[in-house]
Amino acid sequence: MTKTGYYGFSWTYLFFGFLVPVFRGELLVGALHLLFTVFTAGIWQVVMAFLYNKQYMTRMLTEKGWVLDGSANDNELAKKSLGIVNHIVE
Repeated sequence: MTKTGYYGFSWTYLFFGFLVPVFRGELLVGALHLLFTVFTAGIWQVVMAFLYNKQYMTRMLTEKGWVLDGSANDNELAKKSLGIVNHIVE
């Protein structure tokens, strides 16, 4: 199965906040993000828009066994952006 992953700024997270991890199957992460968003009066949601895609993709690559399946250039760009070491994803 192939699934598109993203890195960098998340417009989806900016607009939908804690619902993004919930729809991606991360219920606990979504609950924590809702809690932090409420306690910070929404500041958490803005900050996480910059961080969420990287955190999600790193979790999927390291914990769930996903691998990068793009062109060599795309994979190198993604590895750099995600801070992934070659031996983790190959």
